Amino acid sequence: MKELIIDSLVKTYSNGVQALKGVNLTIKEGMFGLLGPNGAGKSTLMRTISTLQEADSGTITFDGIDVTENKMEIRKRLGFLPQDFDFYPNISAVDMLTHFARLKGIVNPRERKEVVNHYLNEVNLFNVKKKHLGSYSGGMKQRFGIAQALLGEPDLLIVDEPTAGLDPKERNHFYNILSALGENRIVILSTHIVEDVSELCSEFAIIHRGEVLLCDNPIQSINHLEGMLWKRLIDKSEIENYSDRFKVISTKLQAGQVQITVLSEELPDESFTSKEPDLSDVYFSTIPADEIV
Repeated sequence: MKELIIDSLVKTYSNGVQALKGVNLTIKEGMFGLLGPNGAGKSTLMRTISTLQEADSGTITFDGIDVTENKMEIRKRLGFLPQDFDFYPNISAVDMLTHFARLKGIVNPRERKEVVNHYLNEVNLFNVKKKHLGSYSGGMKQRFGIAQALLGEPDLLIVDEPTAGLDPKERNHFYNILSALGENRIVILSTHIVEDVSELCSEFAIIHRGEVLLCDNPIQSINHLEGMLWKRLIDKSEIENYSDRFKVISTKLQAGQVQITVLSEELPDESFTSKEPDLSDVYFSTIPADEIV
């Protein structure tokens, strides 16, 4: 079974921002979610794994290969869809993907045509393959991005914030495509959207300010909060008072009032009712409360 091992990875930018602070992760075959707010260090980690930048210290090993020492070998086995994936808007999808296939080393014209058509069909773009990419919707562009990332049958596939900005229909379509990709390869899904992880990933990690705060199975992490969450509606003016008295992990506007969720092993008081946990609660209970309430 393939395995990606990240050991004590550190990265500090020239402006003094420490994007990664000794990150340790072991990622096995299947869908792995990297969850965290914007600026948490997710994209830095993805770019480092993808050999687009180097860490200051630490190591990355994929399937026994040192990523830092064998960049070209890793690139042959890597597919990457960055957060800001750009292309020429006046070129058709089939022509653009054919160009990418050449860059991937598929030199035989007949084989290249078969591969291009195969992946356009896989992401449900075959019927619009001759349309210019500039005419594609956001979801179609993301699906095209997945098609180019899959060229060469990569063993390691990285997708960075793939569903940001997609409407619910396009997001669901994208989920269906991604869910089929985790067999016999490692797929890392970097996102700040909790739903992406809960829908797709069998393992996940929460990263914040360059540190991994939690690495777990989504279902297990939810079960750990069973019987420890409580909710009630309050006025906006009462938020500070309740935050001083209880561990408020999240707030949500509801019908002109604010629903607060409190983490406590016991019922805070008789005004609260129990709340069934979900992955959002895991996230909010892990990220420092003063940054999300």
